Amino acid sequence: MRFGLFFIGIVSLIFSAACKPAAAPVAVGDRPVAVNGMPVKDAPRRAMKPEAELSWSTFEGNVQKVKDFKGRVLLLDFWATYCPPCKEGIPHLLELQARYPNDLQVIGLHVGGPEDRPKVPAFLEEMKITYPLAVPEDELTRFVFGEESAIPQTAIFDREGKFVRKIVGFDKEIAAQLDEAIAQAIAK
Repeated sequence: MRFGLFFIGIVSLIFSAACKPAAAPVAVGDRPVAVNGMPVKDAPRRAMKPEAELSWSTFEGNVQKVKDFKGRVLLLDFWATYCPPCKEGIPHLLELQARYPNDLQVIGLHVGGPEDRPKVPAFLEEMKITYPLAVPEDELTRFVFGEESAIPQTAIFDREGKFVRKIVGFDKEIAAQLDEAIAQAIAK
């Protein structure tokens, strides 16, 4: 009986030691990693190819890359039709595109999956979306999302195609952050 309890105790210690969480990852690179201005351990991930080569496919089937928009600030908005904050943020994105027609390109990247895709045309009409819509390549999604799966997520690239900011969610405070980030990127 004592041996059995001793054996169970040893096995329990072994399993509990094996289940300890790993040490937190360390950011590697020459710029701080932050989401909404707050440092985080997991966003964004370094792309396997140059950032300028990250791409998406338009609903018409054309492939576009970050580098195709060199000379303009690029705002990539990851969204789905079933996402209330995504829907709430669209009027602000439309307003930004109208405010900076020559300096900014907004592109909506649908990440709602195949079951949500048939709802996109009606959603587009309902929301009066005038900026292009597309589906991101997996590497672009992994790069921007990191370990964060919430939407909307917004990625901002400068005029040279370099990633400068990631913003998650949408509310009045985040709208102000978007305004500031876009104005700074355009001013450079």
